[in-house]
Amino acid sequence: MSRRLIRGAAALFALALVAGACSSDDGDDEEGSGGDGSGSGITACQVTDTGGVDDRSFNQTANDGLKKAEDELGVEGKVLESQSEADFEPNLKAFVDQGCDLIIPVGFLLDGAAQASAQENPDQKYSIVDVDFFDPDAGEDISYDNVEELTFATDEAAFLAGYLAAGTSESGKVGTFGGINIPTVTIFMDGFLAGVQQYNADNETEVEVLGWDGSDGQFTGDFEDQDKGKQLTKSLIDEGADIVMPVAGPVGLGSVAAAKEADGVKIIWVDTDGCISVADDCDIFLTSVQKKMDVAVFDSIKSVVDDNFEAGVYKGTLENEGVGIPELGSDVPSELADKIEEYRKAIIDGSQSVSPS
Repeated sequence: MSRRLIRGAAALFALALVAGACSSDDGDDEEGSGGDGSGSGITACQVTDTGGVDDRSFNQTANDGLKKAEDELGVEGKVLESQSEADFEPNLKAFVDQGCDLIIPVGFLLDGAAQASAQENPDQKYSIVDVDFFDPDAGEDISYDNVEELTFATDEAAFLAGYLAAGTSESGKVGTFGGINIPTVTIFMDGFLAGVQQYNADNETEVEVLGWDGSDGQFTGDFEDQDKGKQLTKSLIDEGADIVMPVAGPVGLGSVAAAKEADGVKIIWVDTDGCISVADDCDIFLTSVQKKMDVAVFDSIKSVVDDNFEAGVYKGTLENEGVGIPELGSDVPSELADKIEEYRKAIIDGSQSVSPS
């Protein structure tokens, strides 16, 4: 994947994995034995957000990049799962003390703890996922010489998913909701809304988006409680939505459960390809809005192995395939599929906005 460093990008934030000070014992912390051996002697250490490393979404995707680096480069990978925000600082310190070559904090809620750790340890390399450091009081971007910031334009991919949802909804109502109301969640919802609005403009339709109006909407308040996800999804279905996009990590599994109990309801998965991470329920998914953190994390680790680590902001886009949706199936009408491809190209060349009106 080609990569592009963009400084001054808008602040992005992500889910918070809470450091539980417990090194994973499922093999993730064992020294990699495969690959070309170029990473032998290099240790990459990941501090997760809440939801668990096997959340089938945000954390798991980032961890897949670490596992790939173990397999293909032969680096040693270590993981500390966070159970609460109180775990962030001690988990980061533990990895500094262990002499990790690269520390990978995953998620917006690790922003403050990661900045503090980076300032205290200027010779320690970090690669933080889903965060672009920003000082809201000064209105200025912040950067550190020892931190790479991995960010993603998920609104670009969500726009395509929204257009697809509007073009396939039979009820004329689609829905979305978030876990926590933070920018890295609402950016998905903005893009989704913009895609639906563009479909309406193109086709003189009035497909309605439930759960998000561009500034306010519905949230479960966390990224763990699947029962909340199921209940909120059921309420959207009761209002008429036949397609729902939960932006809530494993909470979205509750949406899958609600959809399976309903008639003809589809789910749009986020972060990963739902047909891979939740393979048993692939028939429930209309599509997925992918945030390819695995690729970004792998590339960052490889830069340390290759001794060309570069601090600054990486932004995954449709253009560099850092975000995207899976290839559309044959069940999608060709006219609709062609239009979505047309908009993919327009977003890349900058002629199509992905902001809701």
